[in-house]
Amino acid sequence: MKTRKVFITHLILYLVMLFINIGCQTFSQTQKVDNPDPAQVTSNYSEPDGAVGIARYYKKRCNGRRTTSGEIYNPKKLTAAHPNLPLGRLVKVENLSNNKTTIVKINDRCRNHEEIFIDLSREAARKLGILKQGKTNIRITIVDKNDL
Repeated sequence: MKTRKVFITHLILYLVMLFINIGCQTFSQTQKVDNPDPAQVTSNYSEPDGAVGIARYYKKRCNGRRTTSGEIYNPKKLTAAHPNLPLGRLVKVENLSNNKTTIVKINDRCRNHEEIFIDLSREAARKLGILKQGKTNIRITIVDKNDL
């Protein structure tokens, strides 16, 4: 009888941890294409005006989780999740409300929402000044590694 209670307790704990883990995973249609055609995806972002959308930042519960690229998410690094930009791509993100900018590396996938355009690490959000409002309008442009 005691073994059954222990088993049920472990099963419940396992299921709770599974659901918490799934909360940070991004299961979207964009994940089916891990290697999109870079010419097709980056064409809008390579223009001088870039691409405009809304950015938000990762929740604290995602700290230490594995990203799509295999890296462990670290809120102190300048990283981001995007639905279809190639993993490892460097992009400049500009907050359109205060003109603050930062360069982040795409290392994860996020859901392809109509409203949300990119998910930023907490450090990137801090540098852009969006920690208090939670989300803001941004512009993304591709950064060539030779320009750094």
